[in-house]
Amino acid sequence: MTWLFASGHAVDIVLAVMLVEAAVLIARRGAAATIVLAFLPGALILLAVRAALTGAGWPWVALALAASFPAHLADLHRRGL
Repeated sequence: MTWLFASGHAVDIVLAVMLVEAAVLIARRGAAATIVLAFLPGALILLAVRAALTGAGWPWVALALAASFPAHLADLHRRGL
């Protein structure tokens, strides 16, 4: 099971599940922009985790984490919070 995390595939599985969930929600509710904004911050944080697990340089981890913050703020703005 160690290889699943060392290779980053554990994060790939979670991202794939999130993608399927978002696709189902978009198919049922149709509000694609709303759903993408809701999922984007979490997906970016998962990409940062994947970069850290696979030994990518710290700038890649920082870039993904930094990108998740404005995405989160955009989602909060859309929700009126």
